[in-house]
Order: sequence, then C-alpha cells, then structure tokens
Amino acid sequence: MAWGTAAWGQPSAALRGLSKQFEDLVDRVDPAVVQIVTRGFSPAGDGPGTLLRSQRGSGSGVIVDPSGYILTNAHVVGGARSVQVLLPQPSEDTSPGHSLLKPTGKLLSATVVGVDRETDVAVLKIAGEKLPSLPLGDSERLRQGEIVFAFGSPLGLENSVTMGVVSAVARQVRPDDPMIYIQTDAAINPGNSGGPLVDTDGNVVGLNTFILTKSGGSEGIGFAAPSNIVKAVYEQIREFGRVRRGQIGVVAQSITPLLAEAMKLPRDWGAIIADVTPEGSAAAAGIEVKDIVVSLNGKAIENARQLGVNIYRQAGQTVTLELLRGGQKVEKRVAVLERPRDPDRIAALVQGESARVAKLGLLVVNLDEKVTPILGPVRRLRGVVVAGVVLDLAVEENRLMQGDVIYEVNGEAVGNVAELRQKVAFLGHGQVVALHIERQGQLQIVLWEVD
Repeated sequence: MAWGTAAWGQPSAALRGLSKQFEDLVDRVDPAVVQIVTRGFSPAGDGPGTLLRSQRGSGSGVIVDPSGYILTNAHVVGGARSVQVLLPQPSEDTSPGHSLLKPTGKLLSATVVGVDRETDVAVLKIAGEKLPSLPLGDSERLRQGEIVFAFGSPLGLENSVTMGVVSAVARQVRPDDPMIYIQTDAAINPGNSGGPLVDTDGNVVGLNTFILTKSGGSEGIGFAAPSNIVKAVYEQIREFGRVRRGQIGVVAQSITPLLAEAMKLPRDWGAIIADVTPEGSAAAAGIEVKDIVVSLNGKAIENARQLGVNIYRQAGQTVTLELLRGGQKVEKRVAVLERPRDPDRIAALVQGESARVAKLGLLVVNLDEKVTPILGPVRRLRGVVVAGVVLDLAVEENRLMQGDVIYEVNGEAVGNVAELRQKVAFLGHGQVVALHIERQGQLQIVLWEVD
C-alpha cells in the first residue's frame, strides 16, 4: 500500500490531518500579512537634463503589533515619496458555493517610523487598533530541515504562500558582513521582500529579504533576516527612531587552526584581539592586544563576527568579557559606546528633490549643525554630505558612500548643496570629475562621472 493512502485508495487520515493543520496555519497568518505599495521618482531617460517620472513599487510586510506597527524591508520603502499598505479583507461568506475570490483589501496611508539599511529592516505605522498581528519567534531555535512558510505578494500577487524547509540556520553571504541570514528553499520572488517567514506554530522567524538567482525568479535559494535580529532593530526604532550600534574600540580576528599553530595559541577557535584603540572603552577597561575572548556576558564567543554582532547590539550598556591572557582567565567589565558615525541617520535629513544633484546621481545635505553630531569630528566646517547614491557613476572601484563629505569638485571648494549643483551645472554627460572627500576621518579623491 502506498504511503498516505488507505486500503481503498483514499487519502489517509494522517495526510488529511496534516493538510488541515497547514490550512489552519495559513488562515491564522494571512490576515496579518500586508502588501506595501510605494510611489517615488526615477529618471525618465539617459541624457542630460532628464526629467523624472513617477515610479510605482510593491513589496510585502507583516503586522507585529495590533496598534498598526508593520515590519518590512528597508529597500521596499527606500526612496519612496508615499507609502501605502493594502490590508487583506477577509471573506464574510464561507458557505459552500460562495465565490473563491476575496474582496479587495483596504488601502491605508503608512508612516515610515524608521529604517535600518545595515539589516535591511524598516518599521511602518498605520492607523488602527486590534489589528490581526503575528508574534516574533526565536530564530535561534530553528533547526536545519525544519518546515517553514513564506508569505507575501510575489510579483504583486497578493497574499500568496509557499512552503519549504530551513536550508541553513545562519548563512553569511559575504565573509566580512556582520549580518547573517536564514536560508530556505521556500519559493521567494520579487514582491515577497518584507513578508514573513513563519514556522509551524505561526511565529515570524524571519523577514524575507533577497534571493540568489540566475533567472530572476526563485531557484530555491532564498534568504530571510532572522527574527532575533529583526526584533532588536524593531524595538530600537520604536524607542529611538533609529538603531544604536555599539563599539568598544577593538579589532578582533577569528582564530583559525593555522593562526593558532603559528602563534602557539591554547585554542584553534574563537576570537583574538588584534588591536585596541587608544583612549577607547576597551583600553580603559584594560583589554590588551593578543587577549583571546572566551565569552561575552557568559555566552561563548566562537568567532570575531559573533563578537562584533553582540557588541553592536549593546550600545549604552556595560558587558562582561572573559579573556584568556597568557594561559590565565581574566574578566573585564567594558562600557559599550554608541558608534558615532551612523549614515542611516543622515538619510532621514533628506528633504525631497531639493537634496538631489541629478548630474552626479546623488542625494546630499549640507554639512551643518544637524549633521556634524551624526558624523563625528570632520576636517572642515563647510561641505556637502552624501545621504544616498541614486546612480552608481563611479569611474574606479572607490565608490561614494553614505556619510562621505565632499569638500571640492575638480579642485574648487564647495561649501553647500547649492554650490555643488552650480559647479556641475555646465558639465556634459560622460565627463569625469575629481571629488575631494573625507571618509571616516581620512581624505581621498574619488573620480565620478557626470550623468
């Protein structure tokens, strides 16, 4: 007898029961999954003096608080001039023979409470109360092979669901990236971004973020931001309007067997302190170069990435580091200071099209008293700060980044946005300009092409 069938060829009770459990799960989750509709502007052509055209985008989101707080991806709402949320409308008639088509959902205006581009998380707010919502689960409890469901509106198809398994619980896409992702083979396509990845209990364990694909569609390699990271970002944005990231003034490196052998270290895994910033909080606490970090607040540290992630979550707090120094265990209490340079906060200062320098494909703001507390110490008092890159016009590998301060264009000083716009106004399409900038306290020259 085939698996899943009874003696007379009918589906077994176990299979029917499993299907019913999936149906009930979808019924619970669907009402809290929303479609995000955005409007913004993009260039209408490639030539100089190009006009802007209205552009419509869409993504997904999930209500995580009955009062109307919604989680989605930062890239879903990035650059949007208006954001709306389409709430699913439940069908009132569930009797046999009723129409299978659900009624059109309710479209509401949404406010962007805050975004964090480093984790690609955004928090929205809509008016409402007692809205259907989903709890954020514990992503550290996920196991490889566990069944998960991806909800969202792929390609604009509202409230779709796909099923798969957890392919990997902690995938690091780039070696130096502190961010990790849940990898899943549940089908994720454009438009799914920002929708929830849900476990069999109906808890949000991840936020669908991106896929690896050669075709442009799902090939079974999708990635979701883990709920524990998303929750930390969500709570900070609700409290502070932004994410506060901590630092203690150290450079740590992962210990490898080869490194342990060369340096005759007592262990071939973990993290070793490669540098201590003078006058930083780690130096004040007595942490030294070559100290091996055993644990942070009692949690074992397995590599440098883990140490960095746990520190930047603790801004404004004091942590306990257990160290190995010369074979002896040492314990140090260290203050975690907020990282002073936070480009995401600069983007929040952008005021419409007045910040756009179309010829350079940049969004910029003046270097003034609103920006300098975010940047930290800078070399000069006048300049223009890059808040966003609309078009990547880099001539060399060294591209402009959020937080870069532009001081000169082709050797001529620019003190504000108006002066920058004036300096490039008469340059032709394809011309290359030399921008003298400051990046994280260092001066350098970036070659940039005029659009």
